[in-house]
Amino acid sequence: MFRIRQIVSIAALAVVPLALHAASLEPFHATCRIRAGEKAGKLRLEMEYGDCQDHKHCGTNDNDIAATRFTGVSVASLAQSGSQLAASLTAEAGTFTCTGTVVANELAGNAVFTPNPTFVSTMEKMGFTGYDSDKLMTYAILDVESGWARSLKDLGIHGIDTDNLIALRIFNIDPEYVHSMTALGYALPDADQLISMRVQGVNADEVGQIRALGYQPTLDQLVQIRIFKVTPDFIRRMQARGFKDLSIDKLVQIRIFNLAD
Repeated sequence: MFRIRQIVSIAALAVVPLALHAASLEPFHATCRIRAGEKAGKLRLEMEYGDCQDHKHCGTNDNDIAATRFTGVSVASLAQSGSQLAASLTAEAGTFTCTGTVVANELAGNAVFTPNPTFVSTMEKMGFTGYDSDKLMTYAILDVESGWARSLKDLGIHGIDTDNLIALRIFNIDPEYVHSMTALGYALPDADQLISMRVQGVNADEVGQIRALGYQPTLDQLVQIRIFKVTPDFIRRMQARGFKDLSIDKLVQIRIFNLAD
């Protein structure tokens, strides 16, 4: 009898953290607006949540999302004033639904995001923790998937965490991009380096051209090069003027102080 009670007690204790975790993943509510995006094939999703009176204690979220990711809404349906629509976006992190009325080519109403606990469990097994409904909704809108996260994790990239996965997704950092840089002989960049490189538009083609001109820029210098527009063409122009031995740092200084003009 004691053994049975002991097992029951242990099982009960195991359920407690699961129950607490589930409570933190309750549906997330907001107001929503959907209209045609600025680019063809995109829908503009705008949300407000929290106490939005006088725009105090109010959160906002604006995103252009591929129209094909939605069901229940299209650019054509947004032209039907007075229509009642339920626009849904289903992602691995959960399901977002905006329900309302079309007025002046815009769907306006209330939204609910329902998190997917299976996704959270999958991510936690990879070491990604600290999820709440708000963050999971961001994951869903950006289409952060566990397979993509695992592909980066499997490369051995250091510094990946629950938060910067968002930036890594926004800037389309994938194994192909990472391989394009390591194929040039660079050591595997960490997560922050990859984000900085992508933000500034560092790409293997341009890096290859610069290396062909006799330079071996570091990863940090690659970011500087892009910030200050030290392009292969700029380097060639400097070399044509007789400045063939300028270092990367000198080229950056020339750009900073407009000494080439």
